[in-house]
Amino acid sequence: MAEEEKKDEKKIIADEDWKEQAKREKEILAAQEKAEKEKSKGPERRGPLPKGDFAALVSMLVTQALFSLGALAVEGQEGKREPDLELAKYNIDMLETLEERTKGNLNEQEEKALANMLGQVRMAYVQASDRKK
Repeated sequence: MAEEEKKDEKKIIADEDWKEQAKREKEILAAQEKAEKEKSKGPERRGPLPKGDFAALVSMLVTQALFSLGALAVEGQEGKREPDLELAKYNIDMLETLEERTKGNLNEQEEKALANMLGQVRMAYVQASDRKK
């Protein structure tokens, strides 16, 4: 009876053409996946840029100052960054220059925003310099 069961079992035959076709399909899928990853790294990933206005300029300088002070984390970086007080002071000085040179030319909202942001980065600078001592 054992011989009859063996005869009734289906035999799986894998020919070389099938293996080659499966290999080609796998390579094609890997290439498509790689292309998708490369495409997602492009500028489409970051989204649209904001309007280039006074608020964006102030925000950019404030961000640079806070980054220099180690107050902002960098994606993928572990641990705290050591503050670069000289670079932070440079960015604060740029904000002060902007405040002086635009005096009388800004609307009330812009003046308040600049003064507020400048006050915040100055305070962060003082705190970072105290920690560094």
